[in-house]
Amino acid sequence: MTTAQDLFTEGVRAHIAPSLRSMGFTGGEQYVFRLPDEVYRAQLRIRLGTVSEHTVRYTFELGLTTEDLTTGEPTTEEPQAGSAPGGPEHWHASIGELLPVGGEVWWEITAGPRWLVAVEDSIAAVRHYGLPELRRRLADATAAGTGAGTVTETYLTPAELEEVNAALLTAAVARIQRAELADRDLVLTGAWSRTDRIAREVLQGAAEGFLSAADERFVRVRCQDTLGRGLWTF
Repeated sequence: MTTAQDLFTEGVRAHIAPSLRSMGFTGGEQYVFRLPDEVYRAQLRIRLGTVSEHTVRYTFELGLTTEDLTTGEPTTEEPQAGSAPGGPEHWHASIGELLPVGGEVWWEITAGPRWLVAVEDSIAAVRHYGLPELRRRLADATAAGTGAGTVTETYLTPAELEEVNAALLTAAVARIQRAELADRDLVLTGAWSRTDRIAREVLQGAAEGFLSAADERFVRVRCQDTLGRGLWTF
């Protein structure tokens, strides 16, 4: 009898690992995959939840740590959730924090003919949300280290955005995934589309609220999608 554990092992071997390698990841030992970089360790880890003959639940965790330039080994400090990369700091997030739904997201494999659906859905989540964010964090860390490019600073953490996101949810608009400062702009990132008029109207209201605080660190609000493409400026 094929168990859920057997199917999970097969899913990683034949589907998840090859897909991650096609995205540029290497490794895979102990379910840890990395994007090659000489300075930073940008990694994705498969985290297991429930494991039994009948069910396997798993999710992904992403992180960026600074490697010691002499030894090539990662630093010993623990990653801090939501912190910005660069220097001694680290970034760490679960895949669910990057998805439009927010919160913890788990995929469940159960013994049966449709077990591969969960695997394919989890791969899509990494491809469209996890990988772009990890690459962006890596690029920002590199820019901060070289003095080139635009360096961002976290303005509000996901927890601090809860009230605003609750209002967006009421209007059926995808939540704000990140609120960051860059070049005197407040940059809001989320799974929005330029053609979504309702999202534009609701986000304009949110932007006006942010601007009314008269924070000297920014003079306008820019909205972009999860791939970093500009949408609206308020």
